[in-house]
Amino acid sequence: MKIVLASGSPRRRELLSLITENFTVCPADADETLREGAPLADEVVRLSRLKAEAAQCEHPDAVCIGSDTMVTIDHLPLGKPKDERDAANMLRRLRGRTHEVLTGLAVLSPDGGAQTLCTRTEVTFRDFSEEELAEYLATGEPLDKAGAYGIQDHGALLIEGICGDYYSVMGLPVAPLGVMLRKLNAAR
Repeated sequence: MKIVLASGSPRRRELLSLITENFTVCPADADETLREGAPLADEVVRLSRLKAEAAQCEHPDAVCIGSDTMVTIDHLPLGKPKDERDAANMLRRLRGRTHEVLTGLAVLSPDGGAQTLCTRTEVTFRDFSEEELAEYLATGEPLDKAGAYGIQDHGALLIEGICGDYYSVMGLPVAPLGVMLRKLNAAR
């Protein structure tokens, strides 16, 4: 069965390849504006589904996978930073604290079936120094990541611990996705 990943993220591509090598990448064009007042967990699932639906329009005969990841602290979403200053402010807000990473997943099958879920992972940052912050910002990594960090890259140096699914923080809940694809006979 044909599988389409509705994302241009190299991390999601890498993670999906842990389940199957047989997939196509089709970055989704979906409006990612959050609905005011909607629960953030519902929003990551909704956005995941929108992405999968966008891919399914181009690939109606495929199993389409959409995912969305959001960093939240104090019940507020931290998206991708606008610039380095915004990234620094986000990282200072996370420093020495525990925050939540929500990752939505939607798997749509050609017969109209849909499986969705939201994972929640707590990530605790160390109380890192301003010098460490400047070093991390200099890598350029924070600028294209929700919450201004990547757990799998240099951002790992800022993290004290996690409670939950590491792969969800990277952007794709691998084990649940593997189960969903097996149910559709689309993966090993």
